Amino acid sequence: MFTGIIEATGQVKEVISTGTNKTFWITSPLSEEFKIDQSVSHDGVCLTVEEIKDGAHRVTAIEETLKKTNLAGWITGQKVNIERCMLMNGRLDGHIVQGHVDTTAVCIDRQDLDGSWEFRFSFPEKFAALVIEKGSISVNGTSLTIFNVTRNEFTVAIIPYTYNHTSISEVQQGTRVNIEFDIIGKYIQRRAGL
Repeated sequence: MFTGIIEATGQVKEVISTGTNKTFWITSPLSEEFKIDQSVSHDGVCLTVEEIKDGAHRVTAIEETLKKTNLAGWITGQKVNIERCMLMNGRLDGHIVQGHVDTTAVCIDRQDLDGSWEFRFSFPEKFAALVIEKGSISVNGTSLTIFNVTRNEFTVAIIPYTYNHTSISEVQQGTRVNIEFDIIGKYIQRRAGL
């Protein structure tokens, strides 16, 4: 369980394909603090730390994860948002994020507003019921508030701190990002039989 408040950014150091899996070596300021078998959010995807060495950690994404996320397109040098699991004795500064990506979205517009930024994303319309005006969403693991919602698009506004401390600064038109919808909305949708 995560909060969507990014602790650090890492960088993909190496990508190894083995069968239908992809293994990633990632360097980050937190890598040496991790423990083997620890769950860590990488751009919103919960992955298990398998090995730690020389300021880097190794994680593997299986075929199912690669199909539902943007990890299949990760390349060496790519910036990655990193968050450790939330502590149950602290404030929930973002929103409840499971690290279970629902789908991907594509950036269709990016605006520099001279002090903040707006990004507009297009997502599969079948998820429209889970996207509400002023609701919470996880974009590459970052907890954000959405607005200007349509059946298949939404916008997020980014403050300078978030822009400078997450991988959102790397997102351009055409960039595919990981999306996790609000867990409460998913349970309500299920209960309503939608």
